[in-house]
Amino acid sequence: MLRQVRRFFAFLAGDPQADRAVPPTGFTASLTLFTAGAMAFLAVFALALALATGRMAEQWGDQLARTATLRLPALEEVEARTATALRILDQTPGVAEARALTTEENQALLEPWLGPDLPLGSLPVPQLIEVTLDGEDFDAAGLRARLEGELPGAVLDDHTRWRAPLFEAASRLRALGLLSLLLIAASTGAMITLAAQAALAANAQVIRVLRLVGARDIYIARAFVRRFTLRAAWGAAGGTIAGVVAVLLLPSADTAGGFLTGLGFQGAGWLAPVLIPPLAAIMAFAATRAAALRMLRTQS
Repeated sequence: MLRQVRRFFAFLAGDPQADRAVPPTGFTASLTLFTAGAMAFLAVFALALALATGRMAEQWGDQLARTATLRLPALEEVEARTATALRILDQTPGVAEARALTTEENQALLEPWLGPDLPLGSLPVPQLIEVTLDGEDFDAAGLRARLEGELPGAVLDDHTRWRAPLFEAASRLRALGLLSLLLIAASTGAMITLAAQAALAANAQVIRVLRLVGARDIYIARAFVRRFTLRAAWGAAGGTIAGVVAVLLLPSADTAGGFLTGLGFQGAGWLAPVLIPPLAAIMAFAATRAAALRMLRTQS
């Protein structure tokens, strides 16, 4: 373990003689920094999407699971039928509260679809009753059977058919976020590999001189690996910070009408972006080492 720690610090410190084979500035340096930063910025949003979709689906699913809606057809004696429905719901285990929506609330529900000047008094608008549940002992099938006997035409919606598509959509969005992370990682590795190969080709003369004085390929490759690994780490750190700031600047639930509720990182999820720079460095290490050794073999 101690030997590995020493090798790690020796890798960070580098070798001044070997570092001369790697250009400290130039096209390859800028390309590596920009690629790592841009991909880390995108990775932050991919992580936010992957983590937030599951959390949002769980929140919305819990809200739907705690509520139900009873719809009474627009028939005669609506008030009496509403009172009967409220009495049945009050006697039903698992129902915490039942409340009939007012005319103004029905108007607000229909306004986005039919406009603000809707004459509800002249239309057969069904009576809606909002039901709040308080436990798992709620028996939707039993309640439907009782309603069918006492209030023919009443329709109970326990939101079951809404929850399944919601969770399915959330799982697909989560998979899309993870796929985006894989594509970002692959693109980053490919660009760093191309940058390392370009640097090796541009410094072929320096590499020949190093070989003439007895330098081994692994010694030369280590200099390229160190320089490109550190470049990728610094670029990814900058991109991660910019991505986190952008996530913090996303509109809140109030200004977004509730659609972006929970979008971003929460709790331990804030530790996920911290892993991006180390992972970018590890990926750059592996990609550069493989590219450097392969190029050095072809140049020998």
